[in-house]
Amino acid sequence: MATDSHPVVASGIPKTTNWWGAFVIGLAGTILVTGIAPFAVQGMGAAAIFWMGLNTVFGLVLCLCLAEMAVMWPDRNGGVPSYAQESFAPFLGQRRAHWLGGLAGWSYWLGWFPVAPINMILAASYMVALFALPTGGSFDLLHVIGGTPIGGTALVIAIVGIVLMYLPARFGLNLGARFATVLGILSLLPLTALILMPFAKPGSIDWSNISGFSLPAGVTGSPAFYLGWVFPITWNVIAMEAAACYVGECRNPARDAKIAMTTEGIYGVFIYIMTPLVLIGVLGTTIDSYDPLTLYTEFANALFGDALWVQWFIGIPLILALMLSVLNAIMGCGRSLWQASEDRALPEWFGKLNAHGVPDRAMVFNVVCSVIVVFMGSPLVIYIFSNAGYLFACAIALFGYFLYRQMRPDAPRPYRLPTFMKWVALAIFVFWAIVWAYGGWNAPSIVVSPDAGPGLFLLGILIMLGYIPLHQWRRRSDRRKGIDSDLVEVS
Repeated sequence: MATDSHPVVASGIPKTTNWWGAFVIGLAGTILVTGIAPFAVQGMGAAAIFWMGLNTVFGLVLCLCLAEMAVMWPDRNGGVPSYAQESFAPFLGQRRAHWLGGLAGWSYWLGWFPVAPINMILAASYMVALFALPTGGSFDLLHVIGGTPIGGTALVIAIVGIVLMYLPARFGLNLGARFATVLGILSLLPLTALILMPFAKPGSIDWSNISGFSLPAGVTGSPAFYLGWVFPITWNVIAMEAAACYVGECRNPARDAKIAMTTEGIYGVFIYIMTPLVLIGVLGTTIDSYDPLTLYTEFANALFGDALWVQWFIGIPLILALMLSVLNAIMGCGRSLWQASEDRALPEWFGKLNAHGVPDRAMVFNVVCSVIVVFMGSPLVIYIFSNAGYLFACAIALFGYFLYRQMRPDAPRPYRLPTFMKWVALAIFVFWAIVWAYGGWNAPSIVVSPDAGPGLFLLGILIMLGYIPLHQWRRRSDRRKGIDSDLVEVS
């Protein structure tokens, strides 16, 4: 029987994987370190180590809270936003919680689908550099909303890459997990080895570069500066929560959720703290390249000497890592859209599963939107409007966890965190709410350009508000069938 806070949910997506499948595809979130580290260490210097590390620890807390919620509601799919309706229902009532759950799902989609265009832009630029391809003409179609030029060759490679990554995604999670395993091993082993190699070469790290977590020379810190940078950093360093998108497809979620989320969170903490630490420790604070390929190549050159093989040793794993993140971006938030449709918060169109049991329409929607965003050209620009949705959804998840632990402390939980963790979750929610509002407003002028206003952040909020007509569309559709979308049990 369903209650006001426990609607019956029977997922239509087959349970075909285990903790390893959720973990290995979720590695796509951890791989996002390759995109943010160069920007962060150049913009913040050694201070990036502290702020990336702090937020990554917060991301670990999010992973642990998600594991507890996942085992309470094992048939929910889509990760972070899919638990909002359940966790807020005792506090808001089913009708308002239903609306908020749909908004969280749509916001999470805004946060994750741009991972595909961002990482394909980076991967395409690496391919152009490694294979000495002609850059082609320049395209600047979306400059009116903050876009920057992108070369024609990189544009074509990025679009083709996004479409190709859809193919393994549409054939089910088992194939996607096998594909992700190959990409993950080929990319993360070399990148992890690079983090460890400086410690095997005495004297390669100058610890004075790290001492005090200082800002670069000539840079003055302020609340607007720090929170402006923390805003896009957070978009990256908590992304290991992506593993939760697939826990609902695990055959034994009570066991698999805690293993997948704990392992993912711990590995994410290692990657996101150690990467800026070794980059700054080896190269110092005078890093002058935003380009991850150039930065990682300079780092490897400092360890091994200037050799042609170094660029290939770095470039190929980076390309594979970025492709894995593209695969997850198409698959993960497609499941969030599907779950929101199952909950009758978004149009039925998103709720169709194909013959392989995956939400192919939602994933095609992701592909189309990703191709459009490729034309924005700059990862930093995309970070800003995307994180307006992502950080909102993640913060809501932590607040929902606090509320449910506070109001339903005795609800059955096969996996239960210590009671004090609800207060930790609440404190992180408050911090992230400040980062979202104040940091998001200032991020464009701090991170992108001093002349930029808050337009990119407002663009993200505008896209979030697009949920309202989509939700009304679903309500009207259900009313024509004599259904109350807010109160119906999902079966």
